[in-house]
Amino acid sequence: MAVNKNVMIIPAIKRVGNSRKEDETPKLRVAAYCRVSTDSDEQASSYEVQIEHYTEFIKKNSEWEFAGIFADDGISGTNTKNRDEFNRMIDECMAGKIDMVITKSISRFARNTLDCLQYIRKLKDKNVAVYFEKENINTLDAKGEIMLTIMASLAQQESQSLSQNVKLGYQYRYQQGEVMVNCSRFLGYTKDENKRLVIVPEEAEIVKRIYREYLEGSSMDKIKKGLETDGILTGAGKKRWHTSTIRKILSNEKYIGDALLQKTYTVDFLTKKRVVNNGIVPQYYVENNHEAIIPREIFMQVQEELVRRSRGHISTSGKKRNFSSNHVFSQIIFCGECGEIYRRVHWNNRGKKSIVWRCVSRLENTGLTCHSRTVLEDMIGIATVEAINKLIVQKDGFLTILKENIETVISETGNNVVSEIDKKLEELQKDLLRLANSKEDYNDIADEIYRLREERHKALAEEAGKKGSKQRLEDMEKFLNEQSTLLEKYDEQLVRRLIEKITVYDDKLTIEFKSGVEIDIEK
Repeated sequence: MAVNKNVMIIPAIKRVGNSRKEDETPKLRVAAYCRVSTDSDEQASSYEVQIEHYTEFIKKNSEWEFAGIFADDGISGTNTKNRDEFNRMIDECMAGKIDMVITKSISRFARNTLDCLQYIRKLKDKNVAVYFEKENINTLDAKGEIMLTIMASLAQQESQSLSQNVKLGYQYRYQQGEVMVNCSRFLGYTKDENKRLVIVPEEAEIVKRIYREYLEGSSMDKIKKGLETDGILTGAGKKRWHTSTIRKILSNEKYIGDALLQKTYTVDFLTKKRVVNNGIVPQYYVENNHEAIIPREIFMQVQEELVRRSRGHISTSGKKRNFSSNHVFSQIIFCGECGEIYRRVHWNNRGKKSIVWRCVSRLENTGLTCHSRTVLEDMIGIATVEAINKLIVQKDGFLTILKENIETVISETGNNVVSEIDKKLEELQKDLLRLANSKEDYNDIADEIYRLREERHKALAEEAGKKGSKQRLEDMEKFLNEQSTLLEKYDEQLVRRLIEKITVYDDKLTIEFKSGVEIDIEK
């Protein structure tokens, strides 16, 4: 006998979160995510208000269980890489400790559509809902993801627009010569109440030391080790120095009171990736923006020395030899026969150990035939003492020559080349701004500005070279005036200070001083 079947539909219970035990109260474990995008006082206030609001909002709902507040303060929302609290919240959700996340809006959760949807789907697979208050979207609703995709796209456009506005704001400040520098890792300077750069005296002395030692012949590695040995901290407060840090200090125009703006630029507003600006976007050079730590002529001498060392020494055979300052005599001793440099060698001759200097043509295949002699290191040291003592003995005659040479250098400096270029650049800058504002083509003017800037740099380098010559002459003059007695022993610091080059011949060593004076010592 057929029995009428009575089919009763039992509707599905909408579940949010992981399954619970039957005897457990089905409360949703709800957390909130808050974020503000800057560290200004106004935004900080908003941050505190959000935390207070969501804590009260969740706790007053009897069907919810408070699962915590996750809050990132002062961090951009365009990606989630550096949002520690956001990432911790996601981990809690994946571990089954949170059933629902409440946040103010899509733009607070993420402004990157890809990141936003990726995390929503990841949470959805765990039955974790995200509720956006402003848009009234629950991601577990059927229409949630469709609305979410639309809203997240709008949020991404908003972020791109904001990024462009910020970029334009920077451009305007650059055009006005407004220098923005993060001083938290900047050795030598801090900011005053008006956000202007001011010198930190004790840090400025470290910068001066680095410049001085570099011009005295020390390598960046030797400077680095000296700073670490003396317990001097970096601009970031670290004990360990890097040669890359030394190089940046030696080439940073801010130490002469200038500032080159927009050295890098953002290529992707989402990833915030910045690259070196090689002329893709405009740069702005502000002179005399703040008090200098390093005199301009010293800075230019260092730039020339950086280039010289990077080029290395091109030997007579055409081979490039990298700069070395392992020893005071490195790369200043030359062969009088073939013109190659001499190299330091530990010699063991029939059980007798010694340190000698030999022409590299006798140590490696340079393609040059050379029969130059090998010289004991101690003998070179003795020769430098004799040469310096000869100067001291004959100092009256040398001082007269030095004064004449100083006068000659002074008469050659102080030309108006740089000031004339500056006048031309000032006019071209006006023309450039006029054409840029009218959206006309300004490539020709830009090219001329670049050409004149190169010309100006060469003129400044030439001027610095003349001032460097004057300084070396004055240094020799000062030494001779102060030195009243003969040297009794070899002095490495004096060799670094005074001697430019030593040439080895069969019967003598020619010692060339940085002042240009040459003295032959028969050895």
